[in-house]
Amino acid sequence: VQLQASGGGSVQPGGSLRLSCAASGFTLDSYGIGWFRQAPGKEREWVSCFSSRDGMTYYGDSVRGRFTVSADNAVNTGYLQMSSLKPEDSAVYYCAARTLTCAKTWWEYNYWGQGTLVTVSS
Repeated sequence: VQLQASGGGSVQPGGSLRLSCAASGFTLDSYGIGWFRQAPGKEREWVSCFSSRDGMTYYGDSVRGRFTVSADNAVNTGYLQMSSLKPEDSAVYYCAARTLTCAKTWWEYNYWGQGTLVTVSS
């Protein structure tokens, strides 16, 4: 069972990035796919979640309207499309999977990806 996060990089303020979260060893269609981020010296922050079971999406206040979460069950991959990026979005981003539904607390997730670094700077 594995989650592989990718797509991070360096971008200027106002730019966009798409993060991917590829699952292996299990299928995402019965999981909530959560995204968290952690900046240096800060606590892990819940960002967003996609509920594969019913297609519902959830966003934290700091990213709502700028980020879009989704998943493609055909390729067993979740996505986080990030637009209008700000320097305060810089962090290591993690994807995680939770059985059946979404949650905002990291300890409720069963599986974790390794993290991908996003840097927003001019």
